[in-house]
Amino acid sequence: MASSNLQTQLLYPDLEAAVESGDLEALRELCDTLAAEDLAEMVERLEEPNQALFFEVVPEERVTEIFQLLEVSLQRAILNAVSNQRVVAIINEMDPDDRTALLESLPQHATRQLLSFLKPRERKLAQRLLDFPKDSIGRLMTPDFLAIKQEWTVERVLDFIRRNGEDKETLNDIYVVDDKGRLIDEIGIREFLLSPLDRETQDIMDRQFVALPADNPEEEAIQAFKKYSNRTALPVIDEEGYLLGIVTIDDILHLEEKEATEDIHKLGGVQALDESYLDSNLLSMIKKRGGWLTILFVGEMLTATAMSFFEQEISHAVVLALFIPLIISSGGNAGSQAASLVLRAIALGEVRFQDIWTVMRREIFVGLILGFLLGLIGFLRITVFSVFFHTYGNQWFLVACTVYIALIGVVAWGTLIGALFPIVLKRVGADPAASSAPFVATFIDVTGIVIYFNIAMVLLRGKLL
Repeated sequence: MASSNLQTQLLYPDLEAAVESGDLEALRELCDTLAAEDLAEMVERLEEPNQALFFEVVPEERVTEIFQLLEVSLQRAILNAVSNQRVVAIINEMDPDDRTALLESLPQHATRQLLSFLKPRERKLAQRLLDFPKDSIGRLMTPDFLAIKQEWTVERVLDFIRRNGEDKETLNDIYVVDDKGRLIDEIGIREFLLSPLDRETQDIMDRQFVALPADNPEEEAIQAFKKYSNRTALPVIDEEGYLLGIVTIDDILHLEEKEATEDIHKLGGVQALDESYLDSNLLSMIKKRGGWLTILFVGEMLTATAMSFFEQEISHAVVLALFIPLIISSGGNAGSQAASLVLRAIALGEVRFQDIWTVMRREIFVGLILGFLLGLIGFLRITVFSVFFHTYGNQWFLVACTVYIALIGVVAWGTLIGALFPIVLKRVGADPAASSAPFVATFIDVTGIVIYFNIAMVLLRGKLL
């Protein structure tokens, strides 16, 4: 990998010069020298006009191979800039699953236009994949697989693979179907290579296979590949068991990266971006961030409302106001930590709704210990400043006790709420990532104020209040 990257760095100026000068001979030589992945990396570094120019002049036998490795946002930009002739050449040769990802990212009119550029067979296939629900496994699959019959001999299977395997997505697994096309088994190619030529496929079969329903959410494909981690592809079937296509591990890796990115954005209180950060325009960034920011701002206004109920207490004991940021930030931080941990555990399948009581007991215990430690630090801080500097008045000990107990309560409460929000949202069918750290922190800010001042009213009544 290191040598490949070094080669890319050394040859990038040559590629840039070849594109700008239209030197087809030099460009063809570079394409023969470099892997498609390295060429795609170079294209991403080119200036925008040169990116489109590259795909106009690159040898046709490499153009689609390189194009498929680019981000969808860059693919769209290039298709808008190159000639229709190149567009036709590219999209007709794209793998069906990669083409579906591109088509579903486009406005309807652009999708219709690209569909019109496809050959009849490719158009029918593309439309068939687009007919599956958005974000379903059906949109991830490719129909480029090998299917055989159970009565075939090993010799016939190997001949079939040699004749038809060149343009298939993978040859690691061969799928056995009945006369109607229903999946009945999958067999690794190793079994055929190591078996006698006259042995029949049905003698190799064990009828133990894993298949993905086409209409199910794409997240289920991620979980399936995690469970069967030695698999590079899994078959996709309809509700009657007919084999429709396969999903490969490279699509799952891209999907998991996309899902992780969306969750990270939501954890930060940002609606998931449709494009990469640098490709998102200013208006899109404002829309994606402004909505959540407004909601969080309104939520923080509730903090001021909560404080207004304790206005009299604050006027009598101004010292209490000094510790409000300390109390609510500690609870919010603890809640954000718990929400992040549980959200990731849900994503990995480690925590389910039936684990809610275990999570509650665990987080209450953890929250109480963390609150005790933070409260002790707060108590010692008030004590030291009061003994040496007389900062907090004559009732400093009661103020220190108030802060100490409030930190235990608020941190424990924040930890519990932060852990429960993702689980409850998942249960009701909502996106657990929506219980983002800022949202949890805002909720705990409001409730933390109530906890803090109620504890103060109990401990300081008749003294400062």
